[in-house]
Amino acid sequence: MKYAGFTTFTTEQNEGILNVTFDFGAVNVQGQEMLADLNSLAMRLERDRDTKVVVFQSANPEIWVCHYDTELLKDMSTEAVSRDDAQLLDLQSVCERISKVPQATIAKLEGFARGGGHELALALDMRFAVRGKFKFMQMEVGMGILPCGGGASRMARQTGLGRALEIILSARDFTADEAEAMGTINKAFEADEIGPYVDELARRISKFPAESIHACKQMVYESIDKPIDEALKAEAYWLYQATSKTPAVKRFQVADDKAMEHDLENQRNWNDLVMAVQEIN
Repeated sequence: MKYAGFTTFTTEQNEGILNVTFDFGAVNVQGQEMLADLNSLAMRLERDRDTKVVVFQSANPEIWVCHYDTELLKDMSTEAVSRDDAQLLDLQSVCERISKVPQATIAKLEGFARGGGHELALALDMRFAVRGKFKFMQMEVGMGILPCGGGASRMARQTGLGRALEIILSARDFTADEAEAMGTINKAFEADEIGPYVDELARRISKFPAESIHACKQMVYESIDKPIDEALKAEAYWLYQATSKTPAVKRFQVADDKAMEHDLENQRNWNDLVMAVQEIN
């Protein structure tokens, strides 16, 4: 799959890992150009089974992705619409499409991510941030609107109701350590720690079967919105989607033939063993 021709970010492919580096103007503003690029990227990723992980980072030393382009907001309608007439906004549609790509997606946050930029980060699978550089904010309430890129619904799923409302209604900056405590990011790092951690995580995930990664993502996302009985059925469904397309059964057969599970040393070393079985295809 060729990843080229974008205007708001560059790409670099390293075997099963695709690095996407935002580099657009002075502040990586999130306008139609970026949304078009992200939509095109998602379309290509949806058809790609060789790429397993996508890491989103920024060439700007201060900003990951800026808020949504205010040029596009000044012409918003001032007329209320009915629920039946309400249509998804461009930002909502693009963030949702990015969230559903079959690859594992990681936000490497080494600068500000406010408004729509933060909502894009929330649409990715995992988020890691640098202390002293990363800040996030949902400023929309102060402007007279509300987070409209999935920020409200995804925020509540990440943090819980009370914290989501605190973040949205305070319209203030939150630091990397606050983000970690609230659950909007996975982990906060010092500046020299984030690169090695994200690189190693991406490399590890990229060794696993593409269809298993996809099934795990779909299972987790689908289960969030369902009662437990339906969620368990979703788990069973995605299990068999994986086994029908991956070497899972063959790997279990080899493990059984060699009595691997009964070896105490194997039980001590599953962290390495799970990588060793990737050779069985």
